[in-house]
Amino acid sequence: MESRTTAILYTDHGMIALDSPVKLKILEILENGTASFDELVEKSMKAKSTISVHLNDLKELDLIREKTFPNDKRKKFFVLNAIYLAFSQTPLNNHYKIQMDCISISNGNSFKEKLFCTLRYGMEAYGIDPAPILKTLGNSIGERISPELKSRSFAGILEELSVFWAEHELGEMNLLKGDQTEISVIDCYNCGKMPDVGKTLCSMDEGIIEGVLSSKLKSEFRVREIECYGTGYDNCKFVIEKLEV
Repeated sequence: MESRTTAILYTDHGMIALDSPVKLKILEILENGTASFDELVEKSMKAKSTISVHLNDLKELDLIREKTFPNDKRKKFFVLNAIYLAFSQTPLNNHYKIQMDCISISNGNSFKEKLFCTLRYGMEAYGIDPAPILKTLGNSIGERISPELKSRSFAGILEELSVFWAEHELGEMNLLKGDQTEISVIDCYNCGKMPDVGKTLCSMDEGIIEGVLSSKLKSEFRVREIECYGTGYDNCKFVIEKLEV
């Protein structure tokens, strides 16, 4: 399990954010089941006095509860009393920090370009997956820009999209030959400088392409990213499927 630097948890009293390494370690241990005080000390490798202080804090926040064994009231154990809503993910957390370090008010264009990346990867860094909503937003964008495309054929629309991508510096889009319809994007604006973080990152682009095709051709399409800079490739590759109604 990756080391967590931040977590957002939900209790009956609302949401609570934590960034204490010791508290997060205690909660991580309790995620896997109950634990006694001595077990928490052993597994966390912290002093008893340190664990005691943090346990009291966690109990006051109602994130954990202390219970006793039915057959021996002297023996106590702790249980998790909260639900994880989000937690930091190290690879994207590191990229988020890099994005923040690059922000400057001295270059207006650079600042505008960094805003989207900071928002997107900031959400990822705190463990919130923005992919579903970004794809939905992308669909809406695709529907709005589709009337501006003149072609009424599948191939023609993809050709116009490749021009649109180039004009707006979104990357170099190309239609690939093969058994299934695939397009690749080189120098992707969204993730072209991303390290391998083990996941595809261009959900908004999926949505834009879906929205354009579905709106122009009055049929339902599904676009899936199968390769990405975020998964260690040197391009982003999308598969386009027409869905049967």
